[in-house]
Amino acid sequence: MTPGHQTLELQNFELERGAVLPVARLAYQTYGELNETKGNAVLLPTWFAGDHTSHEWLIGPDRALDPREYFVIVPNLFGNGVSSSPSNTPPPHAGPDFPQVTIRDNVRAQHILVTEHFGIERLELVIGTSMGALQTYQWAVGHPDMVARALPFCGAPKTSAHNTVFLESLRATLTLDPAFQDGRYDVPPVAGLRAFSRVYAGWGFSQPFYREGAYQQLGFTDLEEFLTGFWEPNFAGQDANDLLAMLWTWQNADVSTTPGMDGDLPRALGSITAELLAMPAERDLYFTPEDEEDAVRHIPKGRLRTIPGIWGHLSSGGANPEDVAFVDAAVGDLLAGR
Repeated sequence: MTPGHQTLELQNFELERGAVLPVARLAYQTYGELNETKGNAVLLPTWFAGDHTSHEWLIGPDRALDPREYFVIVPNLFGNGVSSSPSNTPPPHAGPDFPQVTIRDNVRAQHILVTEHFGIERLELVIGTSMGALQTYQWAVGHPDMVARALPFCGAPKTSAHNTVFLESLRATLTLDPAFQDGRYDVPPVAGLRAFSRVYAGWGFSQPFYREGAYQQLGFTDLEEFLTGFWEPNFAGQDANDLLAMLWTWQNADVSTTPGMDGDLPRALGSITAELLAMPAERDLYFTPEDEEDAVRHIPKGRLRTIPGIWGHLSSGGANPEDVAFVDAAVGDLLAGR
């Protein structure tokens, strides 16, 4: 797998909240080849602070998403430092002046990539985890005629109030670093980023994960080594304004605010025509199985399959072989109509 990527430039891209990016850059990577009928396309949007390489554990000749059979498109989330973001956009939209970007803004850019750039009329599958799942739900609601199957895992159609509290704690932790300077920092707010990582650590895995010392499976001998060796490097290289931009996008995700849905979540979910397999993680503290159980009740062709175990939200991260096998089997089943 190559770490490289391509970029689609969108001229005068108007965002849902009214701002206009003179040039919005949507970075993406593809795996496999588009067949003659353009009927083998899969869309795999990225998660929070990840990029196109973060999902390669899902793709390969030994996986359900076999690039010899499918053409997998992985678009990067706006704000992730690869697509248009506070850290790579010139004034007047640089840094803290970067405009608010919604999940629907991301999906609209991806729709242009899929339809106008690649000429694809229907996607065999839209799949994503965490913020990728937020985008997957939005695709299923916003473009029901294009999505044959959808597999959102460790995600939701709407960010819950409890999830919002978590995101607010991250925002406060990062912005309270004196070096942050209201987003106009000369040097990275290192202390804020370090604290951000440690807050994240308490939510990313479950209580039993820590109680049983499961971090030892990742090669760490004790808790402090896990925090400094796993979590802190995960965010140390991130731009603080980029993280805040993505937090806002995550916090404001809600398919019921799709035009025509009038804030009615059951109505929005009821409009989904795709075969949809929602796959929460048993111990996820961000997107709970209970929330997904409720959502699936409103989706005509919706089903639920819960990822078992103690890895919590990071069941979707590709680090635990058992979770990888579970997710891959689910992808294969959905594509095969099982």
